[in-house]
Amino acid sequence: MSNSYTKAAFCLAVTASEADLLRRVIAAIEIIGDAHISIDALEAHYATMGADFAALFPRTELSPFDGLLALFPDENYLALDFDIDIGEPDADGQAIVFLSGEQFDIETAANLIQRCARSALPFGFEWAADHDRLRPDEFGGGYVVITEADIEYGSTGRMLDRALARTRDEGADGFVLATRHAEYGLSFWNDSDGFDRLARARIFSEAEAANFDVSLANDQPEWLAIPAPLLL
Repeated sequence: MSNSYTKAAFCLAVTASEADLLRRVIAAIEIIGDAHISIDALEAHYATMGADFAALFPRTELSPFDGLLALFPDENYLALDFDIDIGEPDADGQAIVFLSGEQFDIETAANLIQRCARSALPFGFEWAADHDRLRPDEFGGGYVVITEADIEYGSTGRMLDRALARTRDEGADGFVLATRHAEYGLSFWNDSDGFDRLARARIFSEAEAANFDVSLANDQPEWLAIPAPLLL
């Protein structure tokens, strides 16, 4: 018998009100995970949750706590697969939240932080894939970057694949369409405004570049390969 693990452990600082909200959310998750609790009991508990909870997790006609389902990748498994310890606020009104686990639910943790710890954003954490036997392809890891608008997931496997691709193809990181203006220099295509500064450029895959109608531009636009990212 052997076991695989997804491990993570990290802290983040939240406001006192966010710490209080997290405690209420965790308590609510424990309640809805109880298959024997009645709808009347759920309604009674929901009435104590507060307006901030109701705004973040809107109820439905079927259940007052259906808004919590969006936290979980599997709506049939409503449990936090990690430990969470919420400290008391300090003199500055900041509380430390510690999340950890050996079967860490990465997606649920990211969703919870994005919804309930907005003051900590942008925030990121790392995770590790582990195994209790030395088997090929059982080890790795990744990261999560959380902003108010998005959650980005990355893995060492994909990073390795991209690094290997760069050794074979200069366009492994994509292409930008560039044109040169006599007065303003180089500009780069984006789908919203046409040619603009590089920071707003659309990055094309090789297939997208091959099928893009470059006649939209003038002055002989050309494709430029995106260089490899800066090594830290």
